[in-house]
Amino acid sequence: MSRPITLFTGQWADLTLEEVCKKAKAFGYDGLELACWGDHFEVDKADDAYCDAKRKLLAKYDLKVFAISTHLVGQAVCDRIDERHKSILPDYIWGDGDPEGVRQRAAAEIIETGKAAKRLGVKIVNGFTGSSIWNLLYSFPPVSKEMIDAGYKDFADRWEPIMDSYAKLGVNFGLEVHPTEIAFDIASAERTLKAIDNHPAFGFNYDPSHFGYQGVDYVEFIYRFSKKIFHVHIKDAAWSDKPTEAGVFGGHLEFGDRRRFWDFVSPGRGDIDFEPIIRALNRIDYIGPLSVEWEDAGMDREHGAREACEFVKGMDFRPSGQAFDDAFQK
Repeated sequence: MSRPITLFTGQWADLTLEEVCKKAKAFGYDGLELACWGDHFEVDKADDAYCDAKRKLLAKYDLKVFAISTHLVGQAVCDRIDERHKSILPDYIWGDGDPEGVRQRAAAEIIETGKAAKRLGVKIVNGFTGSSIWNLLYSFPPVSKEMIDAGYKDFADRWEPIMDSYAKLGVNFGLEVHPTEIAFDIASAERTLKAIDNHPAFGFNYDPSHFGYQGVDYVEFIYRFSKKIFHVHIKDAAWSDKPTEAGVFGGHLEFGDRRRFWDFVSPGRGDIDFEPIIRALNRIDYIGPLSVEWEDAGMDREHGAREACEFVKGMDFRPSGQAFDDAFQK
């Protein structure tokens, strides 16, 4: 094993952090990627004493932390705000629900999250950005170039000041490239970096599960953005090899419905080929954690999380330190 294996706590936020620590240690993980919801990492409480207490709790179970994640608040920075966001945001971010107020409070909270990350001693904040133009994905009625340009400008206007703050802190932000975000495939990721002038503090939290069912080359993504892979999620997805009732867009069906074309599954049980991913990560010299984001609507999560840890341990390997034919040399 060449990289630490961590468990993202976002899908475990119904449990206290100590409960998650106990389980993660028993499952075999090296550390946790702390979600900024539940009691796992509360940005509004994260002063020095709070961060010290979190470090001590992790150390109690011989666990490390390499990243924190603010997907829920990050989503609100650029989104078209509606009642869905109220359920995922802290009350102090939602406030009176006025959309622009929500977006501005979310942006301020992302800056505070960077400061809290530094106090905790981590250099990576993962999350979402939201998008003001996701609703324009399918171009009918026809979408003009100017409308898309305006969406990327809105993203840059809102996120550049955040990233300037992160650069001063020595903290990086990793966007999980994902449907509903400003970047959701290789083409949109390239445009996102261009919009933000390739800001040094802005990069990606790589997660192949969001690419495969779209038909996006998830291995090429690693090579294309080799200097911008700040963190890696291990998550799997399975998709059908025959026509289904609900296609890539999901047909408004819940995850786990057998009529869907694709679904998230426990790592190693889907269609993502992880070996070329590991080889690509070795080639770009990625030495950060492999963080299991466990999602599988058809499996008990404790069984799945334990199985996933064993799977990642088995499929990760160090790059070769020498050419295979060196032994032939005198």
